[in-house]
Amino acid sequence: QVQLVESGGGLVQAGGSLRLSCAASGRAFSLYAMGWFRQAPGKEREFVSAISWNGVSTWYADSVKGRSTISRDNAKKMVYLQMNSLKPEDTAVYYCAANPRGGDTSLENYNYWGQGTQVTVSS
Repeated sequence: QVQLVESGGGLVQAGGSLRLSCAASGRAFSLYAMGWFRQAPGKEREFVSAISWNGVSTWYADSVKGRSTISRDNAKKMVYLQMNSLKPEDTAVYYCAANPRGGDTSLENYNYWGQGTQVTVSS
């Protein structure tokens, strides 16, 4: 089992940057692919980015590609999402999630979820 706690959200002006962090607990962390998802008010939760268990493979939604970088530190049991050139449409609650089956974009394959961190981008 993996417990996840996100941090790093906040209020930022358009064009600014944020670095989201996800702290994991549990012995099997290094075996899980990790993902970031987001949910805006009135919308469904959507995929943002994912990284394989060893950090070799990464995936990005088209909406954040080129503006975001996902990374992980298995020794520290941490996952990060660096977001640059933020836009008002990036406003959402961002969730960290763990996938024991390998990295992919499908929300259904992620077994463990954090509580989320709010990101608000003002125009």
